[in-house]
Amino acid sequence: MRPRELQLHWAFSSAKADSCTCAAFLNRHTCRSRAGPLGCAQFKSSINWFSMRFVSYLIWPLIFVGQLLATGLLAWHLLAQINFAYPTGYKLLGLDTHIAKFAPRNRYIHGFEFTRPKDHWDLFAQITHAVQNNGEGLEEIHFTLPNDTKIPLMHNAEIIHLQDVSHLIHTFYLVGIAGFFMWIISLAIAYRQKLSFPSLRNIVLGFCGGIFIISAIVLSLGATKVFYWLHTKVFPEGHQWFFYYEDSLMTTLMKAPDIFAFIATLLLVVLMIIWGLSTLGMARLFSKNAVVEQAAITTTNNKNRKKRN
Repeated sequence: MRPRELQLHWAFSSAKADSCTCAAFLNRHTCRSRAGPLGCAQFKSSINWFSMRFVSYLIWPLIFVGQLLATGLLAWHLLAQINFAYPTGYKLLGLDTHIAKFAPRNRYIHGFEFTRPKDHWDLFAQITHAVQNNGEGLEEIHFTLPNDTKIPLMHNAEIIHLQDVSHLIHTFYLVGIAGFFMWIISLAIAYRQKLSFPSLRNIVLGFCGGIFIISAIVLSLGATKVFYWLHTKVFPEGHQWFFYYEDSLMTTLMKAPDIFAFIATLLLVVLMIIWGLSTLGMARLFSKNAVVEQAAITTTNNKNRKKRN
């Protein structure tokens, strides 16, 4: 051969030998006999373990976030059906005395001091129904004087504010529904993958710890300040959201922000009940899954022993 051909032949032979050596090395270290430390079975088992761990770390946050959004929406919706227990809050917060004090001072609408507690409960129910339905009917809300004169409860700025509230509630419903589907889909994946359910103790500690931290931050900053700050972030700029009692029968009727503290407490209690029941339900579901899986493993092991015998 010519020098050039010899050089090419030598290079081809060397590459072929190297490829065979690499193949043999990989075969020896990845596909050795089952008893080997890095055998194919163990290699596949390691891959499955890592993939399961990755799915577990990803899926459980999705499940619990979706669960919180869905249960929060359910708690809100249930309380809305009973008008957020306004008559109870009315009595606890002394709203009758508050209304009797500030209604005569209103600079826009007069005569509200002649209404009765039952009228106040009905007016709040109408407001709740309106904001739960995209603000429909807010302009028609009125109260009746003893001489049967009908007077609108709210002026234009109050109506605009409650329309903004209704839009915010509508967005909350969309987020809650999306959270529900994320919860159910993620839960189905975890169940199908036979993932182990986290410790109930850790879940409860995490949930209660989160509530404690948020509550501590809010109380340290001041609940009223946080309440007002949130209003500046969630409502459109230029829309009035703060009303003095002398300028708003809506605010007088609710003794804002006191009534919202009552509703928030009630909402938290209902949320904790629904969240706790749903968490126990998930734990029970996955415990049955674990029992079925363990029974299947035991059956397989028994069959293998019989074959060996």
